[in-house]
Amino acid sequence: MTTNENASAPASTAHRRLGTTGPAVFPLGLGCMGMSALYGDADRAESLATIHAALDAGVTLLDTGDFYGMGHNELLIGEALRTAPAAAREQALTSVKFGALRTVEGGFAGYDGRPDAVRNFLAYSLQRLGRDHIDIYRIARVDPDVPIEETVGAIAEAVRAGHVRHIGLSEVGADTLRRAAAVAPIADLQIEYSLISRGIEDEILPTARELGIGVTAYGVLSRGLISGHFSRDRELSPGDFRGMSPRFQGDNLDRNLDLVDALRKVADEKGVSVAQTAIAWVLSRGSDIVPLVGARRRDRLTEALGAMDVTLSAADLAAIEDAVPAGSASGERYPAAQMAHLDSEH
Repeated sequence: MTTNENASAPASTAHRRLGTTGPAVFPLGLGCMGMSALYGDADRAESLATIHAALDAGVTLLDTGDFYGMGHNELLIGEALRTAPAAAREQALTSVKFGALRTVEGGFAGYDGRPDAVRNFLAYSLQRLGRDHIDIYRIARVDPDVPIEETVGAIAEAVRAGHVRHIGLSEVGADTLRRAAAVAPIADLQIEYSLISRGIEDEILPTARELGIGVTAYGVLSRGLISGHFSRDRELSPGDFRGMSPRFQGDNLDRNLDLVDALRKVADEKGVSVAQTAIAWVLSRGSDIVPLVGARRRDRLTEALGAMDVTLSAADLAAIEDAVPAGSASGERYPAAQMAHLDSEH
């Protein structure tokens, strides 16, 4: 599949297949992390209502991690699925990341990709979700002490046992992608991809396409930075990840919001929102890419879904990329300690 196969065509609700072996899913997935962790307090009732609204709109892919709120997010999704209409519950697909080790205080203590750990994490996730299988299962970050072949092999065993439907990967580089794909079919690679995070275009995305692996793109609004809703004077609550994210600090924030101001001019000319423009741009990158939107509220979900109605012409795409050129972001996408865990950055 090629980038921007038909730039002048509007996005649609036609499902996109995750790679050559993965499931067909609604063009947008719902990233549920913010309902439990890293962005300050969330309203539980509104979170559940947002998941239900997403399912009602046709969204099929619900993305989570077993370490989001130390299991809270999986329990939340499990409750949402139990209380959803049967038809919506049956269409829902769960995408789960595992492997992150946590402390009582909420800190991170590395990653565990040993086969025994894979089986252990999986058992707990199935219980919390209230499901007999997980649709796509992936380690959140490569364990540097365990060959990726062993971790993927353990997930492949779970596939054969019926506990997992498809194998995914997260934030891995091209070489690791090839090694993993040599062990078992890989449905998709989950990785950050947005107007201001385009590093995958050089090597990782072409390799995924060569191997028939889809992409679920997270951070399409860069944690709200390019949503059009983030202001220079916004005060973040304690524990909000953005309080230590380099792109939200000092001069970096000012320069990045200057990019958003430029993008807003393009969006205003089209009569759509900044967020819709940014999401539509990711949708335009190819039918093998499924953006994950991290909406925690129904109004934000509605806005995100509206991106599928945005038509981007070749001229529109040129204007967007003039406003936010590749490589123009100020600051790394994670603090240095977390960047070190990204196989995709090495």
